[in-house]
Amino acid sequence: MKILILHRVPYFKIEYHRGISHDRHEVTYLGTDQALATLPPGLRCERVSRPGTRPAFEEARDWLAQQPRDFDRVISMSEYELLDAARLREHLGVPGAPVDQVALARDKVLMKQAVGEAGLRVPRFVPLPRFLEPDGSVPWHGRTVIKPHRGASSEDVLVFDTPRQAAAAVTEGRTGVALLDDGSGLEDFEAEEFVAGPIRHYDGLVQGGEVLVLSASEYVGTCLQYAQGLPMGSFQIPFSAETRTWVSRALAAVRIEDGSFHLEAIVHEGRLVFLEVGNRVGGADVVATVELATGVHLPSYELRVLLGEPVAGMLPEPPAHQRRYGWFVHPGHHLAGQEFRGLDGALAFRAGPRVVAWNELPSGAPLPDHITYQAGETVLAGIVTSDTSEETRDWIVDLFGSVSVRTRPAALTTAKQVLA
Repeated sequence: MKILILHRVPYFKIEYHRGISHDRHEVTYLGTDQALATLPPGLRCERVSRPGTRPAFEEARDWLAQQPRDFDRVISMSEYELLDAARLREHLGVPGAPVDQVALARDKVLMKQAVGEAGLRVPRFVPLPRFLEPDGSVPWHGRTVIKPHRGASSEDVLVFDTPRQAAAAVTEGRTGVALLDDGSGLEDFEAEEFVAGPIRHYDGLVQGGEVLVLSASEYVGTCLQYAQGLPMGSFQIPFSAETRTWVSRALAAVRIEDGSFHLEAIVHEGRLVFLEVGNRVGGADVVATVELATGVHLPSYELRVLLGEPVAGMLPEPPAHQRRYGWFVHPGHHLAGQEFRGLDGALAFRAGPRVVAWNELPSGAPLPDHITYQAGETVLAGIVTSDTSEETRDWIVDLFGSVSVRTRPAALTTAKQVLA
């Protein structure tokens, strides 16, 4: 089989060789030089560099126009390039989910419309241009969220006390988000009622519309708070048959029929309220914690599903002794321009028996200038385990309450020193 992979996610996050035999198949990776540099040196494959200045679909289409060839599958494991892969499949006549189907799991307005029509509760929402109409009204009165249709990591997400305050901030150009303040990106945003409650994420694998793997977790902190500079994590929790049915209904509504999924919901007054979903694996250490708990490496089996291989009945058995795993990340992007000098209050946690993984930046490393959950980029990322959900949660809460970050201004670059 000839397989084209739009390569964006670092190789070690997916470990493509675990799901695709590179000896049996002809695999081509198309990506920027930075992305291709993450491929293992000895991997049997073709590496094709693209500039990365335009969407992946456009650059792939132009490359294939100059060097025509056929592919049996076109795959992307990146949330940001799922639509590019779908467009390329349609352009080449390759099997796989079409653009309109993929868009349901990428556009937050479309997905909430579909889930609401399926009879599941969603936050009330309106596209931002309609929200801003002078004679418009919204069916809620309290806290209001302004967010991009297709954003991730809570970038450019804003929360206001009332719809009126939200509308005023946007119309007066004082949100701090360039696309809103200059008026060029209003069509790309929505307004949504703020629904209070614990936020949970559900991760797993689906094939032919059947949920084969499901893991449930609850966040400590939120993605929005992380974007603002606070640590976050999550811990695994048990789930009921009713919850499994709810997840299946939500996936069916947005037509996520094959591959991995990462679904977020709010527990409000004892009921699940759909928040958003992606047809991809979760970030941070979601993949690792799911594998530790279930024995299933989600990207590997997603790749097999996307190649058309049957997966049901082929999944590994979960560990005999059930434990609850959690992941944690401490941000550094809010301290951009400084360098990391260490953590205070971390010693008791770093050396504790419950730690499965602890990835701390080396002293002197520059702090990232963008939101990232990636180990090796953010200040601290890791995995913890215990026998119960409550113990795992409490450990993460205690860590966040005890640890603080030491920094100092980043050293002057050579160029600056010369200019001085």
